[in-house]
Amino acid sequence: MQKRQLGQTELNVTPIGLGVMQFSGTAGVFRFMFDDIEQPQMDEIVQAALEGGINWFDTAEAYGGGRSERGLAQALKDSGANNQDVIVATKWMPVLRTASNIQRTIGTRIENLAPYTIDLYYVHQPWGFSPPEAEMDAMADLVQAGKIRAVGVSNFNANQMSRAVHALEKRGLKLAANQMQYSLLHREIESNGVLDAARDLDVTIVAWGPLASGLLSGKFHRDPEVLHNTPFVRRRRMRSQLQKTEPLIDALERIGAKHQATPSQVALNWVIHFAGGTVVAIPGASKVKHAREAAGAMAFKLTPEEMNELDRLSAELLN
Repeated sequence: MQKRQLGQTELNVTPIGLGVMQFSGTAGVFRFMFDDIEQPQMDEIVQAALEGGINWFDTAEAYGGGRSERGLAQALKDSGANNQDVIVATKWMPVLRTASNIQRTIGTRIENLAPYTIDLYYVHQPWGFSPPEAEMDAMADLVQAGKIRAVGVSNFNANQMSRAVHALEKRGLKLAANQMQYSLLHREIESNGVLDAARDLDVTIVAWGPLASGLLSGKFHRDPEVLHNTPFVRRRRMRSQLQKTEPLIDALERIGAKHQATPSQVALNWVIHFAGGTVVAIPGASKVKHAREAAGAMAFKLTPEEMNELDRLSAELLN
C-alpha cells in the first residue's frame, strides 16, 4: 500500500496506523474501558503491526498518564525498530491548562517515548484556556527547537482547524492533521464542514474510532458472550445498537467474503478510501489478531459499487 503524506508535511504514513490507547489499561481516565495489557503482549501487538507493514503509532499523554507512551516505546525497542523507520504521534491534553504548559511538559513526553522521536504532536482537544493561535505558537516553538517534527490538532471543528492552520503559516509551518471520529457509524465530519475544510486546507483527517469500538467487527452481533465480557462502559453503549446495525454488518460480511477479508477489514478499507486520500485511520488493538487484521485492511481495495452500498446502508442507519 502506497504511503500518504500527512498534510503538506514531510511525514509519510501507511493509510492504516495503530492506536495504542488500550496500552493505558486500567490507569487514568480510561480505567473503566479497558483491561490491563502486560508488556509482553504490547510487544507482540506492535511486532504484528510492523510485520503487517504499518509504520506509525498513535498515543497520548492522557492515555494512562503516560503509561501508553512508555509501553509503546518499550514495545518498539523490543521489536528492534529503528527510529527513522517508524512514525510516532502523541498528544498534549489542554484541559485546565494554558499554552505555556506545552513547553513545560514536552520533556516528559520525550522521556516517555525515548529513544523515538515525537514525529507528530497534537493538541488533544479544543478545550484549553488558551486560543488555538497561542497553542500553535507554542507548538511551533517546539518544532523550531527540534523537539517535535510536525503539529496536529484533534477534535477541532472547521473554524478551529482553520485558525490553527493560519497561525502555523505565520511561523512558516503546515498543520499536518486533524484527528476526528469517523467510521460507517460516525460520519459527522461529512456534514459539519470539517472534511470539506480539511480538503481545502490540505490537512489530513486521522480517523479515530474507525471500527466504532469494535461494533463494526460483527463479533458482538454473532457472539453475545463477547459483549457480556466487555467492560461496562463499552457494553452499555453498544447494546442498544446491535439490532439496528444488523443490515450493515450483514453487508460487511458479504462484501468481505468476496475479498477474503473480515468485516473489520472492510469497514477500515471504506474509511481510508471513501473520502479519497484525505482520510487515514488508527484502529486500536488489545490483541495481536487486532493488529494483524488492521494491517490486512490495506491489502485490497473495495470497488466503487461496494463503497457506495456501504455508504447507502450507513446513511439509512444514521438518518
